[in-house]
Amino acid sequence: MRIGVILGLAAMLASVAQGGSAQSGTKGWNPMHFKKLSDAELKNTLTPLQYEVTQHDATEAPFRNEYWDNHQAGIYVDVVSGEPLFSSLDKYDSGTGWPSFTKPLDPANVREKVDRSLFMVRTEVRSAHGDSHLGHLFDDGPPPSGARYCMNSASLRFIPVERLAAEGYGQYLSLFQHAATKDSTKHR
Repeated sequence: MRIGVILGLAAMLASVAQGGSAQSGTKGWNPMHFKKLSDAELKNTLTPLQYEVTQHDATEAPFRNEYWDNHQAGIYVDVVSGEPLFSSLDKYDSGTGWPSFTKPLDPANVREKVDRSLFMVRTEVRSAHGDSHLGHLFDDGPPPSGARYCMNSASLRFIPVERLAAEGYGQYLSLFQHAATKDSTKHR
């Protein structure tokens, strides 16, 4: 494990132990307390693939990435900033080999930008505060919106439901409790 990750985890645990969150020392992730690391710090904190994807708009290989077939309940946050991006409740198998979502968890944490690379026009998706390249938005997703947020696993960190409160994302627990209640009433 890299020293930057170890120090970051230690700071996060200390903050959580004092009743704060992993990112801000307050309840939940707070953009006011986010400070992007320098390029040198990012190189030391991220894996080479995470760095290339988030900082240089690279794309990881399909079907050989960490979350394309993850079926656990939880949320996906920006690997650089920790800002909440997507929920497993909105994840679906698009058949593309990358994690795909129908919508962002918090639209304020996601921004879209025109991408004219590769001799085509696409919609790039970036984190709003960390400015990490996440992936692309396509219009071939499931109804009703038709949106497919096709993301790179390397730009994401997954937090399982059972770790949400401990890592400062407890405000999202109700989404999963509501989904469980909804499912149990469906099967009656």
